[in-house]
Amino acid sequence: MPDPDPFWWRDAEPTRPRKVEGGIQINSTRGPVARTWWSQRFLSVLESLGMGGRLSRGRSYARAGQIVSLDLDVGGATARVQGSRSAPYQVRVGVPAFGKAEWAAVAQALTDDASYAAALLNGEMPRDIERVFEAVGLSLFPATERDLAMDCTCPDFAVPCKHLAAVCYVLAERFDADPFQILALRGRHRDALLEELRARRSAASPPAHGEDLAAVMHRFWEAGDLPEQLAGPRTPPDALLDQVPPFPIEVRGEQVAELLRPAYRALGTEI
Repeated sequence: MPDPDPFWWRDAEPTRPRKVEGGIQINSTRGPVARTWWSQRFLSVLESLGMGGRLSRGRSYARAGQIVSLDLDVGGATARVQGSRSAPYQVRVGVPAFGKAEWAAVAQALTDDASYAAALLNGEMPRDIERVFEAVGLSLFPATERDLAMDCTCPDFAVPCKHLAAVCYVLAERFDADPFQILALRGRHRDALLEELRARRSAASPPAHGEDLAAVMHRFWEAGDLPEQLAGPRTPPDALLDQVPPFPIEVRGEQVAELLRPAYRALGTEI
């Protein structure tokens, strides 16, 4: 029976990886790495590929601090991961960035729903923000492995290899700490997005009747015109007494409500 994987040796490093002093490592020492829903969504594509052994070794690399450097920018992340060889491997995890027109549609959709804009301006990632991107025909998170471009200079033929997996786990933990880095991968950094949201919110709330704000400030403390007469039938001033249950006692043989009725009518006439 032929060997199902004739290049099995490519995945095996002859010795343990070289120890890295001051390497980048994740804080998670056991169990799942991602703590937030958005990091879990990012890792879901990676873990759906079923590369169990390599993913496990990738987590071990990430926990051991085998990543020498990691840079995240628009369109992806590049890293150097130390293996058993003397030179670290060059690793790249790419994600397609959205164009200017696509981000304009996203920003407008976020502005149209005040709850999304408020959460982002407060530094939070709205739970259902994916719906905003889907509404304009985009996907915030990679949906399939085709949405992730992964390259590594190691001899392992599999994608992802353990070095790629290690970088993805470090990225997931960074996303836990700062969800705006996910948006940066897609082409919009935190400050640029928040500035655009503020500008769009301001533009969406112009002064009434199109007047310039400076031209109407002198009327800021002026009250508007009051209606001459309230609409609807006039209620008799003693009508409330008809709704009050009878008192269990009487005053000189008369109900308390009847004694109060002249006073209510007099007050109503004065008003």
